[in-house]
Amino acid sequence: MTPHFFGFGSLVNTATHVYGNTRPARLQGWRRAWVHTPERDLAFLSVTAAPGNVIEGLLAAVPNGDWAALDERETGYVRVDVTAQVGHDMAPAPQISLYQVPEETQDRDANGHKILMSYLDVVLRGYTEVFGEGGARAFMATTDGWDTPILDDRATPRYPRHQEMTTAERAFHDALIAEAGARVLADSL
Repeated sequence: MTPHFFGFGSLVNTATHVYGNTRPARLQGWRRAWVHTPERDLAFLSVTAAPGNVIEGLLAAVPNGDWAALDERETGYVRVDVTAQVGHDMAPAPQISLYQVPEETQDRDANGHKILMSYLDVVLRGYTEVFGEGGARAFMATTDGWDTPILDDRATPRYPRHQEMTTAERAFHDALIAEAGARVLADSL
């Protein structure tokens, strides 16, 4: 059977990839978090084990089990098998992996790391398209690390898969960010 990945961030937005056979799914025992590594000065969206927690995401097929392109896209992450922890409607169940920033590479004392607004916009659009506005709200509520500042790079997006947002989308995303208590910084470029 074709293996699948569980996307919990930008991979929920199907406009950012070419993988098909997508379907909503729920991951048991994990929680999203913004994490920092010495590799770069931007925050990574990752997951951490969190018994009793559930996050929504998207399953997509990896044709012929060819992970090479996805592994390259997800540089800085490692694949983790979560087959037994994903609830979905597929029978028989495929092998399912997700991408996680390894805990040993995370720098908990890092200062200066930022979340790219252009990345966050793509993630929130994906969650809104797949799960509705409630899904985007749930994303915010089930993600830790909103004390990491958000760099407003919308005028000159740094995220390579950024997408143009409508005025209504920007207003919705801005409201979610404000509700989370996140601090937004102007981009100095």
